[in-house]
Amino acid sequence: MAKRESIYTKDVILVMIASFCFMFSNMYCNPLINGYAQKLGASSTFAGMIAGMMSLVAMFLRPIAGNLTDRISKYRLASWGGLLSFIGVTGYIFVPNSGLLMLFRLINGTGYVLCTVCMTTWLASLVPLSHVGEAMGLYGIMNALAMAFAPAVSINLYHVIGYRPAIIVSAAAALLVAVIVQFVSDRSVPVKKLRSNGSGRIKIIQKSALPVAAMTALFAIPYFATQADIVTYVEQRHLTVAVGAYFMIYAAVLLVIRLCLRTKFDTVRFGKWLIVSLLANVFYLIMLSIMKTNWEMALAAAGMALGYGIIYSVCQSTALMLAPQGEQGLASSTFFLGVDIGMTLGPVLGGLIDQYLPLKAFYPVMLIIVPIIFLIYLGDRKELNGAVAKH
Repeated sequence: MAKRESIYTKDVILVMIASFCFMFSNMYCNPLINGYAQKLGASSTFAGMIAGMMSLVAMFLRPIAGNLTDRISKYRLASWGGLLSFIGVTGYIFVPNSGLLMLFRLINGTGYVLCTVCMTTWLASLVPLSHVGEAMGLYGIMNALAMAFAPAVSINLYHVIGYRPAIIVSAAAALLVAVIVQFVSDRSVPVKKLRSNGSGRIKIIQKSALPVAAMTALFAIPYFATQADIVTYVEQRHLTVAVGAYFMIYAAVLLVIRLCLRTKFDTVRFGKWLIVSLLANVFYLIMLSIMKTNWEMALAAAGMALGYGIIYSVCQSTALMLAPQGEQGLASSTFFLGVDIGMTLGPVLGGLIDQYLPLKAFYPVMLIIVPIIFLIYLGDRKELNGAVAKH
């Protein structure tokens, strides 16, 4: 039997480290930005607008970033994205008022969009097509760890040294992105023939990846609603659970699962992953509904890791597998558009549920996503299940 070729080249490792840094930088500021904006004089409403501006910018800029990724070197886009994020976050430190904070939030959001789209596509281009699923699984691990650790570090550090000094850590992480990518040898310059796609027209979405993006958005709604509201949910229910550990448990379980299953992402059909993820989502939503102890909270976090954490990587790799080689960047931007929609709708729907329905209905109501996701899958199951066969 031939020895399996490793995907852990120098370039792959550097891109993964850079992706961790950019995700850490952005997730680090999210828990601080609302309170910091209010300290600078913003009303609660305007502070909320500033906090949500990144996902709003992302939704509008994703198609542009996707087309650029299929036409321009991934190295250039990652460098620009890292520098824009650095400028945006550095601006947070020095702004005298909330109006300028909004401006630098827009700059940071632009850098975030460029990095998320181009680095995913860059990583996929650095590994054989038969290992794209495994690479996306590892990429997802880096993102999950950054999303779990960054908020914990920022919240604890801000309490000790204050907003402005604490934000310096985020600026340093963004600068590291621009520095690290300078050492990647393969700059991933699109081939001219693939880049033209026979027309040169600008496309908004990658059609084959659209069902994947729709399912991603639905899976993301309860995830981001939980991220935004779980602390308030626990307080309102007067639960004595260590809620601060929820996403740390999620990250730890996800790390173990993805490492154990890393080679399976390239061989197991989409439908099997989907069934497991849907069942896991039902489980963790029920656990959060009946949660009274740390054990139930831990089970909920583990269920979320098996549900959202796994399907995130599966959807990401499937979007890339389904797209033509010359539209990988557009497929990545279409996938992330689904994430952006879920990131926006999750907290909004969570707030509406909290305001108009009993607290005990908060998580059961979100089970409505399960049949909707399954119906989308039934409509495109042949193409989705055939994705792994294309490579």
